[in-house]
Amino acid sequence: MDQLTKIDELVRKIIVEHELHLYEVSWHQENNMRILRIAIMKDDGTMDIDACALMSEAISSKLDEADFISGEYYLEVCSPGAERELRSREDIEKAIGDYVYIKLKNVMAKGLFEVYGTLVDIQDDIALIEYMEKAVHKKVKIELDNISLIRLAVKF
Repeated sequence: MDQLTKIDELVRKIIVEHELHLYEVSWHQENNMRILRIAIMKDDGTMDIDACALMSEAISSKLDEADFISGEYYLEVCSPGAERELRSREDIEKAIGDYVYIKLKNVMAKGLFEVYGTLVDIQDDIALIEYMEKAVHKKVKIELDNISLIRLAVKF
């Protein structure tokens, strides 16, 4: 079992006890600092600084106790962000009604290869998206298999 898997298992138990969800565990390098980034969120996809601080203390304590990470590192417990990637069908279904960005694997009719719009529905394996093009409301059906990336997007 690799180190990230061990960390994931240890952290997931703590996160679930606090009725939160683990989005990602990853290592990052910034200059000479090794960073263990743990992204967490509430059921509704939000996160606040107080919950991050509480989880940081709990996770840090458990990682110190387990003592299987060699060398120095910085622990960062954070939100996955307002524009987080939707990685599973469940994530996509939870995002119905949200504004999203979709990048397609294969170009659709009229040269459509990406779209910003509201995820209206998922039926079978098709996502229904409402979007604007030149001040005109449009709808498009996109097969889930044709999506190379879908993430939440901030609407300006």
